Amino acid sequence: MEEYLKYVDFEIDEKEKKDDRSLYSVLIRIPMDMGWVDQAKFFIENENERKVFIMHHVENKDGYACFQVDVDLPIHALYHYYFSLEVNHQFFYYKKNHIEDYSSISQDDMWKMSSGFSVPDWAKGKMMYHIFLDRFHRGSDDELLPMNNRVIHSSWEESPMIGPDEKKRWNIDFYGGDLKGIEEKLDYIESLGVSILYISPIAFSQSNHRYDTADYEMIDPYAGDLDDLKSLCDSAHKRGMKVVIDAVFNHTGNDSKYFNQYGNFDNIGAYQSSNSIYFPFFRTYQNNGEICFDYWWGMKNLPVCDGYSKEWQEYIYGEGGVIDLWFSLGIDGLRLDVADELTDEFIEGIRKAVKRNKEDGFILGEVWKNPMRMNRGYLSSGKGMDSVMNYPLVDALIRYFKYEDKEKLREVFRQLKTEYPDDTLYSLMNFTSTHDISRAINIFGTKEFQYTGEWAWDPSNHDLNYQKSFKMSEEEYRRGKEIYKTYLFALTFLPGILSIFYGDEVGVEGLGNLANRKPFPWNDMDLDLLEFVKWMGRIRKRESFLEKADFRLIDLTDQYLYFERKDQDQLAQVFINRSSNKIPLDISRDCYYLETYSLGDSNLEELDSHGALVLKKNNRWYHNF
Repeated sequence: MEEYLKYVDFEIDEKEKKDDRSLYSVLIRIPMDMGWVDQAKFFIENENERKVFIMHHVENKDGYACFQVDVDLPIHALYHYYFSLEVNHQFFYYKKNHIEDYSSISQDDMWKMSSGFSVPDWAKGKMMYHIFLDRFHRGSDDELLPMNNRVIHSSWEESPMIGPDEKKRWNIDFYGGDLKGIEEKLDYIESLGVSILYISPIAFSQSNHRYDTADYEMIDPYAGDLDDLKSLCDSAHKRGMKVVIDAVFNHTGNDSKYFNQYGNFDNIGAYQSSNSIYFPFFRTYQNNGEICFDYWWGMKNLPVCDGYSKEWQEYIYGEGGVIDLWFSLGIDGLRLDVADELTDEFIEGIRKAVKRNKEDGFILGEVWKNPMRMNRGYLSSGKGMDSVMNYPLVDALIRYFKYEDKEKLREVFRQLKTEYPDDTLYSLMNFTSTHDISRAINIFGTKEFQYTGEWAWDPSNHDLNYQKSFKMSEEEYRRGKEIYKTYLFALTFLPGILSIFYGDEVGVEGLGNLANRKPFPWNDMDLDLLEFVKWMGRIRKRESFLEKADFRLIDLTDQYLYFERKDQDQLAQVFINRSSNKIPLDISRDCYYLETYSLGDSNLEELDSHGALVLKKNNRWYHNF
């Protein structure tokens, strides 16, 4: 039967779309030369159920026996499917790449589809710039006015505070990076190839990181105002850029108008009275007859909000709520902070509000592990988030380039390819670094990290004073930069969003997740590294087929990574050398290459130390050659 495999084909077409489900026509064409087809079945499943549909013979045409069935499917982000055939009284499974006459079928063997779920095209395979607002650039000429529990740096070049001050206050030092500053630097950001801005929280908050909101309806005074957000969005849109902002809905600050623990706001907060209009916003429990508040990870400055509270839901995503306000100013998407701690119901409400404002609005969630294995519906249901931050891939790539761990990377590639919806795969946030982890160049260049850590970016020395004063030697920086370029080259050609954490493109250092938040060094940039990142951005824009091209891992060894990206018309073969040695290549010179991209002195004969080579071909011509 194998000789007929390449002639079997099928189509799945959406016939009708309803509010919560879609009707599909499934048609399979089987070469009549295979013999008499007694029966064809269509199998489809998700994590909750498995359905079998008997297909009906509809016609014989052009040497094919055609079988068809209509399938009614609820909205869901990911289904797996395959076929079974009974030919000449023999039973076969028709799977992804071959026919098998035994019944062992895994998800790896199945095709994937989504029903009623899609991600905006503008978010697929693009380049993102992740900005920690206070530390990027100050555009306003106005003086920063003193505020309670805030320390203002006297110059942009000062080192940030790492850890608590003498009054045991954390994250209270400000440089004054603002929304006008981002707008002022759009030329620079655009030069990187960026088409998505992701900005850390901008709402009025207690701390410089602004993950402890004081008022969702107000921009933090040091960051600007609502008009500044609108102006930034308008300017970005004129350049074809989209704007995604951080949404912190799992908790507020205790010094907020909602909780108002210190009485700094005119209204009555939940901490002050159970009669407060904000009291239903927060999650509480009874302890010996006393009402107690939940706090995020026990941190008394972060009271947790109640995702099941109708009052809280209405305030955030009801008509005229916070999300409506933000989108009215021009934003295009949200990044949901600690998304796995929000309820599925709350996330589904967010999606409805986002889509009510912009049909192509984008929702990215902070989830640190495989979201399809979390026993949650916030992504798999197709009614919640579009995508997530790709911590599993970044962790596995770092371990591969730093420690030769090919098995972890192989397994993560398998999960991404098999267990994620394709639209999510193409819009995963693949980052260089983030505000929560050490800078990539530190990870690759130093011995400050251990393979045995839970995550590859956790430093072995947790002393904050050590982290604050740590600086790489020239040799460490050179080595870190060399490996970092190879890592970045890999991210450029892998499926998903390539996200640059501000400063990673110019060599900003940072050991630990506070020292990584230094002000952008506008007067001291690594221009060689900057030009390399710009080159990666030009490749991303030029090779737009990578946005939705299929991914296939071909080979993975201790020394090199070899994978393929292809669509119907174009194909790119990517060879990456993680080792410090040159590796010989045996590549046919008989094929015409439309484009080649080389890192280092790599060529058709060998990969340079920490080098890479990409060969782009015309896929139609190549496979017909």
